[in-house]
Amino acid sequence: MTKLIVCFHTLTPQEQQNIRENAPGYTLVQCDPKSPDLQLLGQAEIVMGWAKGIADTMLAPSSPLRWVQTWSAGIDRLPLQRFQEHGIFLTNASGVHAEPISAVIFGYMLMFTRNLHTAIRNQEAHHWGSDGSESELTDKTAVIVGTGAIGSETARIAKAFRMKTVGVSRSGSALPDFDRMYTTDHLLEAVREGSFVINTLPSTDETRNLFNKSVFASFKQDSYYINIGRGDTTNTTDLMDALNSGQLRGAGLDVFETEPLPHDHPLWDMKQVIITPHRAGNTDRYSERVVDIFVENINSYIREGSPSRNVVDYNRQY
Repeated sequence: MTKLIVCFHTLTPQEQQNIRENAPGYTLVQCDPKSPDLQLLGQAEIVMGWAKGIADTMLAPSSPLRWVQTWSAGIDRLPLQRFQEHGIFLTNASGVHAEPISAVIFGYMLMFTRNLHTAIRNQEAHHWGSDGSESELTDKTAVIVGTGAIGSETARIAKAFRMKTVGVSRSGSALPDFDRMYTTDHLLEAVREGSFVINTLPSTDETRNLFNKSVFASFKQDSYYINIGRGDTTNTTDLMDALNSGQLRGAGLDVFETEPLPHDHPLWDMKQVIITPHRAGNTDRYSERVVDIFVENINSYIREGSPSRNVVDYNRQY
């Protein structure tokens, strides 16, 4: 019987060849996520990506599905409990985003410190001038909440700007490029130090609504908030209150509680806010990097019976 790998994303010929060379005995098929072939999916042992309306087919008692490789780091929209009940391996794309997302984080920080967001608006208005509030990143403190691949890469780059770095994680264990570490139960203490507080957290039961009124009230006056993690980790109303009161000087936001951000949402008109449409992780090398993760995992899956990299812990939800 043919063993089947189904991919919901477009792969280049080179990426397809890479997978086929490392998965002898498997047939690789690409499937349209907007019009999935349920009969085909009912035969898949491995799936790359996911699509709406396929869960009942993929998780039927007769399904041979054993492993799902997501195309993103976030897994909060997947039927995690059903995956766990069926004993399915779930691996995510963590690590793919470190370089492009850290670039966006520094894009936000440089725009704020050099007032480039204001300069763009002035250019549109044909206005020559500045309020004289330009600053620099040197000696400022970046508090990075979530010290995985993205957070660690951000800390590494921050050191090139001669910034101070503070990390917040579950364990609080020491990490390279972080001057100091806190555990998440000391979040209020950590954010008090930050000129920039950078949220890279996934969406879990523990992180949803984590950044709320009490946390924003603990931020240093005139600091900035950056969220490239998940939108539901932040209470948007509380964030806007902190911006409007002047507690926060600005915010760089790539993710939101409701996406797309509604056309009439007040965030659009807040001049101290930079909005990007959940694209911080996108890059022309995205697919290549996911395939590299998958190839590493397919080798261990064939050799040892399970993938070895980015395996999701269902209890932790990441």
